[in-house]
Amino acid sequence: MLSHMRTTIDINDTLLRAAKARAARERKSLKEIFEQALRTFLAGPAPAPYAPPIPKFRGQGVQPGADLTDNAALQDIMDAES
Repeated sequence: MLSHMRTTIDINDTLLRAAKARAARERKSLKEIFEQALRTFLAGPAPAPYAPPIPKFRGQGVQPGADLTDNAALQDIMDAES
């Protein structure tokens, strides 16, 4: 048995008019149009999470002798530069 929940949402007027027009053309209720749209949205891929852009730095590249697999050594190099 499917349960139904009543809710109230605010929708942009233009979007609501378009949904009502589509419902009329397809001879469906507005509820059916919204449910169909929501099902389609939820069935699609989830949007990628926001990732801030990776900062870019200008420099001389990796310093001679720096071991990129040794965090402690890299920290020592960075500490010596500051």
